[in-house]
Amino acid sequence: HPFNIDLMLVELGSFDVIISMYWLVKYHALIVCDEKVIRIPTSKKAEDKSDEKRLEDVPIVREFPEVFPEDLPGLPPARQVEFQIDLVPGAVPVARAPYRLAPAEMQELSTQLQELSNKGFIRPSSSPWEAPVLFVKKKVLKTKIRVF
Repeated sequence: HPFNIDLMLVELGSFDVIISMYWLVKYHALIVCDEKVIRIPTSKKAEDKSDEKRLEDVPIVREFPEVFPEDLPGLPPARQVEFQIDLVPGAVPVARAPYRLAPAEMQELSTQLQELSNKGFIRPSSSPWEAPVLFVKKKVLKTKIRVF
């Protein structure tokens, strides 16, 4: 029975995957060494639990809560070295029409951008380059914007 799992790609040398003991215990995994498999009992209850992902469920977050504040104060402070992307000489932005948004989406975009600006997370850009904005529906009937 297939199920979803979030994995992070890391160079692991000879390892195929590293699974934490916390995760194995949470899903009652059965390790069958001679077959080189891990069996995970599936049930609707287990699938529902995996969907309710919370930051507090990650062990490292519980261990270092001061690193993961509820609200961020804003953009990071200015550094001695500022990041920039050097363009190929003569490169110009691609001329494309923006995605059309429904009036409700446009209002939500405006609200979220204003909220992010007020918190200091974003600031107006002087760049002629732009990125598309898409809405991702969340389970709690709220949409989040994603900039690609």
